[in-house]
Amino acid sequence: MAVSPQTPDHSQATLLKNFLEYEVLSDVGNRVAKEYGLVYALEEPLRELYRQWGINLPDYTADDSWELPLPGTFVISPDGIIRLAFADVDYTRRLEPAAILEAIRKIAGKS
Repeated sequence: MAVSPQTPDHSQATLLKNFLEYEVLSDVGNRVAKEYGLVYALEEPLRELYRQWGINLPDYTADDSWELPLPGTFVISPDGIIRLAFADVDYTRRLEPAAILEAIRKIAGKS
């Protein structure tokens, strides 16, 4: 599943547009992301650049904070314990799929 600060309608549109085959949940106001310390605010120069590109973030998030969560990957076991966590301020760095699969295998007892 994915968690997004977009409103449910925008999350649904993203899901359909990109043919996603997993659930996209809305974290309006980044409430959950803030609890995990994963939120940053866009500074005014970057906000203006977004506006020039035709992206008004508050239209998507239904708040005026101009805050976004860091992209992250979390593997959570059925007992609710986070078994693998990865987040990076550089949104181009992502967790390797092999690491995710290994964490899932360990949870399933198939390592």
